[in-house]
Amino acid sequence: MKKRGYSNAQSQKLFDEAKKHLVGGVNSPVRAFKGVGGTPIFFSRGKGPYLVDVDGNRYIDLVGSWGPLILGHLNLEVANHVRRVLRRGFTFGAPSPLETDLAIVVKKAFPSIEKVRFVSSGTEATLSALRLARAATGKKRVLKFDGCYHGHGDSFLVAAGSGPATLGLSDSPGVPEEIASLTISVPYNDLPSVSMVFEKFNDIAAVFVEPIAGNMGVVPPEPGFLKGLREITAKFGAILIFDEVITGFRVAYGGAQELYGVQPDLTTLGKIIGGGMPVGAYGGRADLMNRVAPEGPMYQAGTLSGNPVAMAAGLMTLKKLRNENIYAHLERIGTFVEKGIQRGIEKTGVRAVFQRVGSMGTLFFTDQPVRNYTEAITSNQVKFGRFFWAMAKKGVYLPPSQFEAWFFSTVLQEEHLKKIVKAVTDSLVEIEKNHP
Repeated sequence: MKKRGYSNAQSQKLFDEAKKHLVGGVNSPVRAFKGVGGTPIFFSRGKGPYLVDVDGNRYIDLVGSWGPLILGHLNLEVANHVRRVLRRGFTFGAPSPLETDLAIVVKKAFPSIEKVRFVSSGTEATLSALRLARAATGKKRVLKFDGCYHGHGDSFLVAAGSGPATLGLSDSPGVPEEIASLTISVPYNDLPSVSMVFEKFNDIAAVFVEPIAGNMGVVPPEPGFLKGLREITAKFGAILIFDEVITGFRVAYGGAQELYGVQPDLTTLGKIIGGGMPVGAYGGRADLMNRVAPEGPMYQAGTLSGNPVAMAAGLMTLKKLRNENIYAHLERIGTFVEKGIQRGIEKTGVRAVFQRVGSMGTLFFTDQPVRNYTEAITSNQVKFGRFFWAMAKKGVYLPPSQFEAWFFSTVLQEEHLKKIVKAVTDSLVEIEKNHP
């Protein structure tokens, strides 16, 4: 029987219909495939390491719902635990024991967190953590880093100007200049710029950082960078906030702060702590968290915060991740793929680098290691788009953007890893041959 070719005709029909009713046909911008061109792929189901689209194409999934599915799709133990909770109700808008149970697990994993507040998204977590930092310090400004994404809150949709101490300019209409001007953005991995900002401004409430950047592609912190941030913020009385929405329970059980041995004042979490359900959290030192209502005057609330379904999914996911062999297994998976990709790069001579920390990585189409956003955007995005579709047609689903992380799950077996590596090499050969 002749093998049929790749088709996404049904996805095209669904996208055409979606555009009549949804803004851009999607509910989150990257899903529109602007970064890779072509028609967004609509999916019908997922199980284990696989996603299946509406046209019947099956892919090894390296997106994992943008990180939370570290155990793969529809993990049986997580799903069964959620089903048991669902029999008792979807949401109460009132306390349940599961909230405390998950809080205890989070605290044990993150020694820097003495108290925690659950919310329903990473954006809620970062907005709340920033408000808390301002409330605690009485200061207004926030320092962030170019290319680090902390949700779509007004204070975070800002990029730096021409100099390291330039006041922020909004990246989005709808953000008032008065708010944008309170955000300063400097290059990632650049401690001298951070020091310069603190010498110039005496009203910086917080430094917000992805301890491993994951939203300009995977960019690790250089040795001493996180420790330097800890020292500078302590010296000037600012709150250090690690945005571990991606890295928490992903690069280590205790997140990037465990991996690098640096403790922030506040931490934001999401993704994995809901096991794939909508969830977020912020937590930290008790003296800071006690300022949050009803303990203190800083107000923050949410009807669906701590809902039992998300708590149940998170509890079972984290229970499984407590297995001491899980992260060693994920490191072996990441190493296998990294070495295979490196062989493919050397074989084809393509200008590319693969950067990885644990079970997250990015293939940049540039010939130098990427340390910050300025270097990340030297990557050939047109070539990445061609690479994305070459991989999709070979049965591997990647994030549809050059500036996102690939995520590896525990359910990837040797057969899947070999297929991924072969698909990468073959795709590199293909795009170099057709578009050198």
